[in-house]
Amino acid sequence: MEEYLKLIPSNASLLSAYSSISTSWVLFKTAYNQVIPRQLQEYAVSKFRSYFRRNPSYATFIIEDLWCGLGRNQLYDAARAYLSTKIGPDNRKIKIGKLEQHKNLSSAIVEGGKIVDLFRDITITWSVIQEEQATTTANTRISKDGPPVMTHAPSRSAYQITFDNKYRGTVENYYLNHVLDTYKDLMQGEKVLKLYTRLDKYEGERWKCVDFRHPATFDTIAMDLELKKAIKDDLDRFLARKDFYKRVGKAWKRGYLLYGPPGTGKSSLIAAMANYLNFDIYDLELSSICSDVQLRKVLLSTTNRSILVVEDIDCNSEVQDRSKIIKEEQLNPKKYPKAFTLSTLLNCIDGLWSSSGEARIIVFTTNHKEVLDPALLRPGRMDMHIHMSYCTAQGFRVLAFNYLGIDDHKLYQEIDGLLERTKATPASLAEELMKSDDVDVALGEVVNFLKRKRGEEDEIEEDTKRQRTA
Repeated sequence: MEEYLKLIPSNASLLSAYSSISTSWVLFKTAYNQVIPRQLQEYAVSKFRSYFRRNPSYATFIIEDLWCGLGRNQLYDAARAYLSTKIGPDNRKIKIGKLEQHKNLSSAIVEGGKIVDLFRDITITWSVIQEEQATTTANTRISKDGPPVMTHAPSRSAYQITFDNKYRGTVENYYLNHVLDTYKDLMQGEKVLKLYTRLDKYEGERWKCVDFRHPATFDTIAMDLELKKAIKDDLDRFLARKDFYKRVGKAWKRGYLLYGPPGTGKSSLIAAMANYLNFDIYDLELSSICSDVQLRKVLLSTTNRSILVVEDIDCNSEVQDRSKIIKEEQLNPKKYPKAFTLSTLLNCIDGLWSSSGEARIIVFTTNHKEVLDPALLRPGRMDMHIHMSYCTAQGFRVLAFNYLGIDDHKLYQEIDGLLERTKATPASLAEELMKSDDVDVALGEVVNFLKRKRGEEDEIEEDTKRQRTA
């Protein structure tokens, strides 16, 4: 024990050592400040700190095409356009292609590819990842001989950005706004309308889109001039009344029902409305809906300033007049499999769910208005009912000018008389006008067609009379 105590230095020795170290430190600090330039000092300090902090804390943002399943994520579209301007020689593997309607090639980074961007001396790394959608009721396949089989919806691409967490505020408040502003500049005056569709009932709420370049306009539609003007005026009034809708407490939306026989131009009118308003189109197939939940998600994932189209709505039993089919449904329930309920559809287009967006237009088309449930047709749901009738003399003038470039012809009087007594659709007349570039020959084909059509209708009327008198 005494041997160990002898090894402990005395207080005088400790005090002498402390004095020596203090003196050395003062001399070193003085020499450091006087001899070494301040810039070199700061560089040395930064290197020293970075050495002991080699693993900084990183933050990661995920940018999906749908924002929490509630709507289209504008930041996703902005990121895709923004990154196309950042692809450089270091990106040796990229996606590249050209759409027929575009003049230039388009490029994009591939899955697993990365782009390093610099913003205010902050290094931000972009990459493309694949995210598999969660299994939900909407992703259930019905097995014929057993219980439902749960399936995963297809994976979807998402953008991921990674950066030092200490710059999180700058990235969130300034950098992402910079991406959005760049996107707006790129799209300035060059907006291409989109047609969104979803054909697979197992795709959840996901929409697929293509460029929409349908040439139809109100000038080219073959319909009554007064009705055409009434539709345009109604659309203009709707767009100009945002404050009015807010003041009266109504969702800023408008519903149109287009009804009439096939070939009367219902789809062309929708295209003309989209081109007139510069609105994207969402074409919804009700047969692709598996449940009430999926219907809500699908409708909520549409964007503002868009047209939701449900064509041939009469083909779905859920929206037909329940009083006419309820007995047959009770006797044969398998004939009416339930995908969604009418009440859910009504709530999405006219209830609380309808207030989730702005400047929304809903268009239903049907060949048989009489079979639809009256609850679907009342004002506030379908505000304007537009009858797409057979071609009139005014409508034929538009067709003739579109196809032949003429304003008048000696056969017009005869054609007008035949149109008054014959049920001919604009589509069928357009087919006749396309048979020849010669004006006289083309209009002659129209006259022959209308005469044949009139003869067929006369025969049907005679058969009907004979059946009544028999």
